Amino acid sequence: MRKITFAEAINEALREEMQRDEKVIFIGEDIGVYHQGRGPCGVSIGLLKDFGEQRVIETPIAESVIVGAATGAAMFGMRPIVEIMHSEFMCHCFEHVFYGGNKAAVKMNGMQVPLVIRAPFGGVTQGELVQDENNEAWFGNSPGLKIVIPSTPYDAKGLMKSALRDNYPVLFMEHKGLYKTMGEVPEEEYTVPMGKAKVCREGRDLTVLTYGNMVGKSLAAADELAQEGTDIEVIDLRTVLPLDEGTIVESIRKTGRAVIFHEARKTGGMGGEIAAVISEKAFDALKAPVLRVAGPDVPDNFPRSEGDLIAGVRQVVGYRK
Repeated sequence: MRKITFAEAINEALREEMQRDEKVIFIGEDIGVYHQGRGPCGVSIGLLKDFGEQRVIETPIAESVIVGAATGAAMFGMRPIVEIMHSEFMCHCFEHVFYGGNKAAVKMNGMQVPLVIRAPFGGVTQGELVQDENNEAWFGNSPGLKIVIPSTPYDAKGLMKSALRDNYPVLFMEHKGLYKTMGEVPEEEYTVPMGKAKVCREGRDLTVLTYGNMVGKSLAAADELAQEGTDIEVIDLRTVLPLDEGTIVESIRKTGRAVIFHEARKTGGMGGEIAAVISEKAFDALKAPVLRVAGPDVPDNFPRSEGDLIAGVRQVVGYRK
């Protein structure tokens, strides 16, 4: 199977869905002539040339206007894809992301609002102060919204195609550290269902629950721990809203131990919600407390490393009542 980058996989998904459905339009900053048509993250290469200015719409720096206009377009029959240059800029359009399309879809007699918001997020280097947010939990309390966070080129393409065919709002978050990573992607048509986690590595001693850029680190940690005789199961959640509670609970009932690993700050992060699901639905199967290995509660971005996860796993595996 051929290998392409994470960015190329998303580009293919956008291109194929725009070819498949003329109602799909692409809206955002720097996706047209600026950045030579690459877009801020290199995902929109060639789209302006192939689909023209009526369907690839470059906008001013005005996130609230961008998402508000796209929400209205979705309500009236179009299928917009919005690119927000950096995920923390969603604070400028929070009302539209949180309330707009979701409230309409949930409360207005099931009105369809097929809107996808792409948001590059996360830090590439330690200690970044700006444009490094891991803010998926900002929108975790938004009824009706789906939050998708792929970790591989295969999942990025398949999940994007599913998001673009969904009739309700999807926040599609792409970790900046993954754009250049390579992975196998088939040339034939496929999709990956939203709301379904993936068991990346089976194990018997402990479950690591993770997503995005932390999946690769989790698999590397699991390989190192295997040399010590500790067998780790790694689950890529892929969609953090809604959570695939069935896969989570099934794994915990098998291993009896859980470590939640994410780059975002610990306090208020998605790890707390995942831990609550385990406590409510699999507490009787636990052999040790659930541990969160997450970023510290500081303004800068200091994501945890494989070493931090390994230390956490050893702590939980070694726990004795």
